[in-house]
Amino acid sequence: MGTAKLVADPAGERAKTDPYRKFTGRKKAILAALVLLVFLMAIVALHAGAMNLDPRQVLRSILGDGGQVSGVVIWRIRLPRILAAIVAGAGLSVAGCVIQNNLRNPLAAPSTLGISSAAAFGANLAIIVFGAGAVQVSNTETITINSPYLVTVCAFASAMLAAVVILLLARIRGFSPEAMVLAGVALNSLFHAGTILVQYSAEDLQIAAVVFWTFGDLGRVSWREVAILAGLTAMALGYFTFRRWDYNALDSGEETAKSLGVHVERIRQQGMLVACLITAVAVSFLGIIGFIGLVGPQIIRRVIGGDHRYLIPASALTGSLLLLVSDTLARTMVSPVVLPVGAITSFFGAPLFLYLLVRGYRRS
Repeated sequence: MGTAKLVADPAGERAKTDPYRKFTGRKKAILAALVLLVFLMAIVALHAGAMNLDPRQVLRSILGDGGQVSGVVIWRIRLPRILAAIVAGAGLSVAGCVIQNNLRNPLAAPSTLGISSAAAFGANLAIIVFGAGAVQVSNTETITINSPYLVTVCAFASAMLAAVVILLLARIRGFSPEAMVLAGVALNSLFHAGTILVQYSAEDLQIAAVVFWTFGDLGRVSWREVAILAGLTAMALGYFTFRRWDYNALDSGEETAKSLGVHVERIRQQGMLVACLITAVAVSFLGIIGFIGLVGPQIIRRVIGGDHRYLIPASALTGSLLLLVSDTLARTMVSPVVLPVGAITSFFGAPLFLYLLVRGYRRS
């Protein structure tokens, strides 16, 4: 008998892999486009502001050859603000992406589940009660964080308290996604009431300064705080990327994930822990910046799909872009007056939140 020879069919193999290459190639192209948009928006933000600087002045200031005034504007005001927007936007958006996956709830985000309000309560407690903030009396009363680590620890502890409550409700009571959002509304009210009580015992200047701080403002950030934010956000993104396959399994359901060897409870607890850490640090340094964690993941999920290999970095880039655009609008809409960036992001997030809520009820 003759022996049969297996003949490779390169054309057939290419025909099988071409659709997958196109599928992944499209996602990679979207990621590249987002990187380009963030870079271009950062350049626009460098030029935008009360002081008009042409591209030559900006470039010379970055290289250290510009004038003293333009150098101060670029290095001490605009660059830290822009980097804070990029880093904080990425962290908040990725935190929202992971929380939505862990709770299987498209309406879940640090701002809608009470985590941001809880972190703000902890930060207020540290600033007013524990003396982590110093009031500077000038033309405008401002507050300076002289112990950022204490503020971060207090904000993180409060954020974790809210996260534990949400996880317990989801695990013990088996709450529906809509009920968990309502639980988040209750937690928001609870921690907001606690913040009011803490502020009630403060002096007038402290109240004015802390209320301004709570609005959400990227202008108060320093290079040291940008470095802390960047380091923690980079570590969180690394962890989330490492767990990307576990999050994909969770999207298929808890039972499916367990059958694939995913330790569901541990993955959820660790994911919520890291997401709360990012939120706590961002809120403790910048104040409450709402809805970035809701808007970013929801927008990009409709463009790039639910594969967390691409959704996690795309959510980070989308959050950076949204916060950068919002902060640039806050600085230029009624220049030289700078609006609270938290108010601008709420204009993005509130309509989408209502849309998702109405669509969810129609489905049910």
